Amino acid sequence: MKNKNYKPHYQFRRIVVLSVFALIIVGLFWRALDMQVINQPFFKQQGDARHLRIVPISAHRGDIYDRNGEPLAISTPVDSVWVNPKEIKDDLHRVAEIAKTLKINSQHLRNKLAKNVNREFVYILRQVAPEVAEKIKALSIPGVYLQREYKRYYPAGEVTSHVIGFANVDDKGQEGLELAYDEWLRGESGAKRVIRDRLGQVVDDIERIKTAEPGKSVQLSIDRRIQYLAYQSLKSAVKEHKAIAGSAVVLDVHTGEVLAMVNQPSFNANDRSQLKPGVYRNRSVTDVFEPGSTMKPFTIAAALETGRWHPKDNVHTSPGYYKVQGNTIKDMRDYGKINLEEIILKSSNVGVSKVALSLDQEQQLNMYSKLGFGVNSESGFPGERNGNLRTGHLSDFERATMSFGYSLSVTPLQLARAYSAIAANGIVHPVSFLRKNEPVEGERVMSEATAKKVRRMMERVVSPEGTANKASIANYRVAGKTGTVHKFISGGYAEDRYLSVFAGIAPASDPRLVMIVMLNEPRNGKYFGGQVAAPVFSRVISGALRLLDIAPDDLSYVQKKNLKVNGESA
Repeated sequence: MKNKNYKPHYQFRRIVVLSVFALIIVGLFWRALDMQVINQPFFKQQGDARHLRIVPISAHRGDIYDRNGEPLAISTPVDSVWVNPKEIKDDLHRVAEIAKTLKINSQHLRNKLAKNVNREFVYILRQVAPEVAEKIKALSIPGVYLQREYKRYYPAGEVTSHVIGFANVDDKGQEGLELAYDEWLRGESGAKRVIRDRLGQVVDDIERIKTAEPGKSVQLSIDRRIQYLAYQSLKSAVKEHKAIAGSAVVLDVHTGEVLAMVNQPSFNANDRSQLKPGVYRNRSVTDVFEPGSTMKPFTIAAALETGRWHPKDNVHTSPGYYKVQGNTIKDMRDYGKINLEEIILKSSNVGVSKVALSLDQEQQLNMYSKLGFGVNSESGFPGERNGNLRTGHLSDFERATMSFGYSLSVTPLQLARAYSAIAANGIVHPVSFLRKNEPVEGERVMSEATAKKVRRMMERVVSPEGTANKASIANYRVAGKTGTVHKFISGGYAEDRYLSVFAGIAPASDPRLVMIVMLNEPRNGKYFGGQVAAPVFSRVISGALRLLDIAPDDLSYVQKKNLKVNGESA
């Protein structure tokens, strides 16, 4: 018989279950209220902290062009691989995949992550190839990211390396004109706020905090075509004569612009393994040397400026040597009585010494100083040397040796600038690595008459009777001067180690180009400047004259051409 007051257990269970559901609903409602209303700012901040990121926007470094618009340095977009060690700690077993893809040592990568476990940003490999970046992205490993950067590329490679220099992996100029104009070329990075997914991939751009400002481009005075000619010719000469180094500079006489500047040995800035100290210094502006006989035209110019000397005035050089304060100055042989023009032609040390000592010290040194010896050319190239020009009271022997290029030192660029004064009828223009679109006023350092007289003397040096007939260029008049210098070593001058130098001007009647060629220690039997350096000048400048469309000025050639034009027999 059943008890009428008995309630089945299921009714109790129903009440319990309903109560639990009610509590869950109330709890969910309260949680929703808490998250959506009461503590919304807090939870939004926490969510943003986990998914919102501020990432940099790389700025494009300005490009570098030659005077004709040919690219010499450009920046291309690439990706760099980085990780957040805190996020990847749960996937360390996949480190081997990353290392294999990037072709780096797996254990080294593990050690690197272990050392930086408390950091949020660690570079793994900078500026990887696009196909490698895609493989890294495809791995989809949490905490492994790609960051867009720019990689510097140099289309001309080692042909322009010493002039252009290079920028480092952070796009900052380190050497050459990349360093000189870094502030101009370097862009200003921007920043943006993005949303990343759990794998760290950017899924949405929220806002741009700061716009990236690209760097400004630079157009240089360098002519890539002439630069290439100079590079190939110098490299060939250094190899042929087994020289330890070489430099060459080409200047535009009218503007002071550097059209070409090359050195050997060279390097390729695209291959960072070649970027070793000493290799990338620009010898044309950083290395000094005694210019030897290439100083003689300037000494003769100083004499002509006094008005007391004239090209046909004679100097007695017998018996082929000259005693000065107990020291002996020698010529190759006894030239007897020769005039100033023949002093240049025969490169007489005795003759030029006697001319120099006939001048006041101030007259001699003022000419050298006005030509820019002993001071920076103010080209703006990093690391440019001043050279050395002695001041104060000098002994007669010092003044004599200085007259034929010893007891002072110059850079190839300084020597080129000085010769541009003779080429530009006595006016020196500021040296520039930037293209000049407007004429720049120069400074007169000698009279026009003196410059023209010295230039005519130098033309005989390149004639068949001179020491530099190998510098001649078909259909053009050339003025030049050779120099063969004993190298200074510890304890004095070496008898069997030389610097071979040639300074040339073309066309001689209306000069446009000046070139200096210097080979350091040729060791293949030939060492005279006319044998070693002069042929480099001829090859480079003959090509440059054609490229610049400069008309021939050889009178015999012009006359023959005119006869042919008029239909007459030549």
